[in-house]
Amino acid sequence: MNVAMWPLANVKPYPGNPRHNDQAVDAVARSIQKFGFRQPLVVDEQSVIIVGETRFKAALKLGLTEVPVHIAIGLSAVKAKAYRLADNKTGQLATWDEELLVLELLDLEKLDFDLDLTGFSADELAQLMAPDHQEGLTD
Repeated sequence: MNVAMWPLANVKPYPGNPRHNDQAVDAVARSIQKFGFRQPLVVDEQSVIIVGETRFKAALKLGLTEVPVHIAIGLSAVKAKAYRLADNKTGQLATWDEELLVLELLDLEKLDFDLDLTGFSADELAQLMAPDHQEGLTD
């Protein structure tokens, strides 16, 4: 897979994007600030976003001038449309093993890592870290 740095101005949002992602932009922007831009935007041969609309919006918010981009060369318009939906939907199909999730969060907390950067809201973290979720982890 070829990934190149592109001027952000060359990337075009997909006008028919059915995904409401504005509420995720701040979390993604914080992630990019902390970890760097680790997933490229995927665009079609006309530079229209197939995958990465939220990362695109986060890059705009951060004032980035360049972003990593992969051009999906040879992907038909039909497949690009289907991939755009599948990429968003397949992530929703996964579930969490809450016991392992709590252990990971506790490890990060012990290492004095800002748990807000994990993308979980303060309410979600409070619920996950509640004593009833930590059975077996106490004396």
